[in-house]
Amino acid sequence: MTDRIDYSAFVRRDGEGGAALELAMDGVTCAACIGDIERGVASVPGLGSARLNYTLRRLTLRWEGEACDPHAVVERLERLGYKAYPFTRSREEEIEAAEMRWLLRCVGVGAFATMNVMLLSVSVWSGNATDIDPETRDLFHWISALIAIPAIAYAGQPFFLGAWRSIRARAMTMDVPISLGVCLAIALSLYETLHSQSHAYFDSAAMLLTFLLAGRALDGMMRRKTRAVAGNLLALRGEIARRVDPDGSVVEVPILAIKPGDHVLVRPGDRVPVDGVVTEGASQIDASLVTGETLTQAVGVDGEVHAGTLNIGGTLTIRAAQAAENSLVAEVNRLMDEALASRSTYVRIADRAARLYSPVVHCAALMTAIGWLAMGAGPHMAIVTAIAVLIITCPCALGLAVPAVQVVASGALFRSGVLLTAGDGIERIAACDTVVLDKTGTLTSPEARVTNRAAIDADLLTLATRLALSSSHPLARAVARDGAALAPVPGAVEEPGRGIRAIVDRLEVRLGSAEFCDAALETAIALAGEPDATPIVVRRGAESAVLLVRQALKDDARETVAALKALGLTVLVVSGDREGPVRRAAEAIGVAAWRAGCRPGDKVAILEGLKREGRRVLMVGDGLNDAPALAAAHASLSPIQASHAAQGCADALLLGERLRPALDAVRLSRRALGLMRQNLWISVAYNLVAVPLAVAGFVTPLVAAAAMSGSSVIVTLNALRAQAGTGARPQPAAPRGLPELREAHS
Repeated sequence: MTDRIDYSAFVRRDGEGGAALELAMDGVTCAACIGDIERGVASVPGLGSARLNYTLRRLTLRWEGEACDPHAVVERLERLGYKAYPFTRSREEEIEAAEMRWLLRCVGVGAFATMNVMLLSVSVWSGNATDIDPETRDLFHWISALIAIPAIAYAGQPFFLGAWRSIRARAMTMDVPISLGVCLAIALSLYETLHSQSHAYFDSAAMLLTFLLAGRALDGMMRRKTRAVAGNLLALRGEIARRVDPDGSVVEVPILAIKPGDHVLVRPGDRVPVDGVVTEGASQIDASLVTGETLTQAVGVDGEVHAGTLNIGGTLTIRAAQAAENSLVAEVNRLMDEALASRSTYVRIADRAARLYSPVVHCAALMTAIGWLAMGAGPHMAIVTAIAVLIITCPCALGLAVPAVQVVASGALFRSGVLLTAGDGIERIAACDTVVLDKTGTLTSPEARVTNRAAIDADLLTLATRLALSSSHPLARAVARDGAALAPVPGAVEEPGRGIRAIVDRLEVRLGSAEFCDAALETAIALAGEPDATPIVVRRGAESAVLLVRQALKDDARETVAALKALGLTVLVVSGDREGPVRRAAEAIGVAAWRAGCRPGDKVAILEGLKREGRRVLMVGDGLNDAPALAAAHASLSPIQASHAAQGCADALLLGERLRPALDAVRLSRRALGLMRQNLWISVAYNLVAVPLAVAGFVTPLVAAAAMSGSSVIVTLNALRAQAGTGARPQPAAPRGLPELREAHS
């Protein structure tokens, strides 16, 4: 049986007979690659166009008519030195992309109107100071009206629709004062133009709207980019399944294309793509990513396997099945739904400010109008002054205060190896005072390693490494990793699920299980020191040695935990693994509070207990069993190698195989949150100075719009500070009520 990717499963057809395909590209290193790729595939027969998005590393192919052969394009790319993987947009990303296109059109229309109306306004201002005649001034005002009113009606839709929804829901968001200020400014400008007055404020309304749209676009771009980059990373990891068709052929298809009843081939070293039942083969399954248990489990015909587990033995054929209601996956999904529903009550910092800000703005404008009328001013003067108050207090700086910092901080985080996936992730992470770490795959490296290399004879170790290079078995890869051998042993023969044998210098050499190498006694002795390790025996004639393979602690784990404690965070270890490995890992990184043998519900219960103590927990985990806890935590981080369920619940993903990005996430998030608060206080200070002047009648709507724009520039410049430095380091907080966690859950 041979493998091939079924690209037809990824091709999108339109209503006019055309077709399109998106590919995630690997190997794109600079802007010059754009021309190399686009020109390189242009000559493929039938291909209509090829466009590479350099930022997202995605190649979009389009065909006209029925001539559609994506395999030819992929082969051409391989000859050019690039690897391409089928990419499928998530529903959420498609919705966000459509919203962003609409928002950018609104920004473009608003900016066009602002520039042109400002040109006309400059002519009116200079003419009012010299010799412009009323007819020319009125003409310029009417032209400004013809430009501004349709443009604002279109560009203001994000705010007008949001304000209408808020009013219907009897809520008060920033969209309400924004919409009211813009509409009143337009109405006043029409009144002034109809009565041939010297001033109109079409420019103020257009400028105000454009600045606010820019802030909303920055927020949307940050969220869309993080989601797109995360989706691209997943595509480059090749999230596919090998489906066995009735004719015996093996076809690589997206995991989402697997239906209940389909047969799927799982080879040694592959992760099980879907829940199912084994129909052929026998193997050992590593379920550490799913349950946290590091010991492997034997599985054979009629045995159940779960998505995300690692096949480390023989080849399996499984029949895909829907998860039963009492299965682990069903339990995890139920716990995740409950936790996410609880988390949805969190209110972002900008929204909390808006809840207080919007009523104050309306009250200030209303009281200003009433006050001027009470002092004997005419309705026109009272309304003009009230509108100036509305404009000068319009939350443009507030609208930019948080998104601008988010955009800058998300770039700094990405450079530090942290990919934000939640719009409020920075605020959540910065507010945490407790860190709960999973062990398997989080504190330990995702790949197993030989832990006793120094105790093995150098010649035997080299021989073991060369034999391991002849196998794709995950444990063999662990032996080969960091080894000195450069070439495999010639003529090596692998016996699936058992080991590798060969003839070297007329002696038979073997690498594999203790039974395969006849070394049960040596294995028992070696395991006495490390009972949680997997033994791999190497034998050369009568000489043998036992290599102990297990997931080792990440090199920077102890250093990172110490730094987290120095930031004032309390650190705990909570794992689904057995007591021995968890205790040793916790002691190695200097953590006194730990808990072993936890099921998904147990982890959620621990987090709920910490929450009742008033703690805000940052959960770091990677397995399917960690997903409910990631969703229940105040904030959560997950490695990029984690299960889909864990990644879907995380506020940010940790890129690479180190733990330090978790520390950088806390430091940079704290700094960013401080800058968000600074920007909000800048907005408040600006209003404390500007509002009294506007209420006193010293500010016209035009000056109000200029002042509002100036405050927006200030908060944007302040936001740029988020890309440098780290936050302060408070003293460690004394742990409360945590020693009781130092037990194993049976």
